Amino acid sequence: MSDGLWVLMGVFTAAAVLGAPLGLSMLAAGFAYMISTHQDVGLVVDQTMNGLYNSYLLIAVPLFIFVANVMNASGVIERLLRFGSAMVGHLPGGLAQVNVVSNLIFSGMSGSAVADASGPGLIVARMMAKNGRYPRGFAAATSVVSATLGPLMPTSIPMIFYALIANASVGAMFLGGLVPAGMMALALMGVIAIISRRRNFPREEKVSWGAMPAVFGRALAPLALPGILLGLIYSGVTTPTEAAAIAASYALILAFVVYRTLKPAQLLVVMGDTVKATAMIALIMAGAFVFNYAVANEGVPKLIQSTLLAWNLSATQFLLIVDLLMLLLAIVLDEVTILLVIVPLIVPVAQGLGIDLVHFGIVVVLNIMVGLTLPPHGLLLFVMAGLTGTPLSEIFREVPPFIVAMLAIVLAVTFFPEIALWLPRMAGLIKS
Repeated sequence: MSDGLWVLMGVFTAAAVLGAPLGLSMLAAGFAYMISTHQDVGLVVDQTMNGLYNSYLLIAVPLFIFVANVMNASGVIERLLRFGSAMVGHLPGGLAQVNVVSNLIFSGMSGSAVADASGPGLIVARMMAKNGRYPRGFAAATSVVSATLGPLMPTSIPMIFYALIANASVGAMFLGGLVPAGMMALALMGVIAIISRRRNFPREEKVSWGAMPAVFGRALAPLALPGILLGLIYSGVTTPTEAAAIAASYALILAFVVYRTLKPAQLLVVMGDTVKATAMIALIMAGAFVFNYAVANEGVPKLIQSTLLAWNLSATQFLLIVDLLMLLLAIVLDEVTILLVIVPLIVPVAQGLGIDLVHFGIVVVLNIMVGLTLPPHGLLLFVMAGLTGTPLSEIFREVPPFIVAMLAIVLAVTFFPEIALWLPRMAGLIKS
């Protein structure tokens, strides 16, 4: 390691240990690197501005955050929950099953695991724990693992970042995540059914077939949003960014015209929350662009690539190493940091081994989502513990069976690329 690289890593580690936000830690490390290597510190601003403003695709991120916030504030989630309850509430562990299905549906509007956890996840967790129907640890744990479905579905914010980094098709990534997301949902529902039978958890009252059309009708408008987005993108009518803008307009029409549940004062709060979330992501991105410049300037990506290639790894062996690396990193870092700082270092290796970048992206996102649920520092565990007031120890006891099921899906997608590539290939988005 050169002196400059020691300075970069030392300042970054010191700032992070002292509690500075990761974005600021990376920016401080970038400034220190420029000074120590006698480069123009103006390069920090140059790298930040070029990274943030040279990508039209990035505009989709705040738009999708805005859609999720509008849907949360306008009460649309309650309609989706009633629909989910009518569909699967009668199964063993009824409300827990509803938790998975409602998160799967809402993910088509949010694209964020944290948004899913703080939206439908929080509502269902409170419903489950009310009057002691379910242990609060189990209620929170089901919300934690269900929230991982969001970034595997279309409008996935992590997939947008990955597509930007790897120069992959956003449309192919969105389609590639559908089958793994469905498999993950079924695996989680299976675990819930087994646990619920063993612990005698309640079922919800079954909705009659005659009442189903009314329930479906009340949820039809929000349910249509993911389909509208996919139709616009895959028909070639709009880009993903333009589709995000249409989704934001659609959400406002639902909130103000169709349901009339959102007041102008609430809209200001929604916009403020969106700005805060976007600013947090932008800060991390700014730091990542500078940090990546310094790392690339020191030749680290080429060193990593040559080292891994020298090991003569097969594509599967490399993917298994990536599985482990992503899981470990996701315990201590958020997904945006991993995608912007770590993933660019290993994408060239994946290309060198002939791994399809859509398959690689799905594997990366899957692992990051599972890592967010791993004790002791998984981000979603802390989010749900804070939102519900449930002690972390109680959630820790409940998540292991779900983690085993999710890891099984990760390994299946790792070993069988067609799980992720079948739909994009059928749509003609990737070559056969």
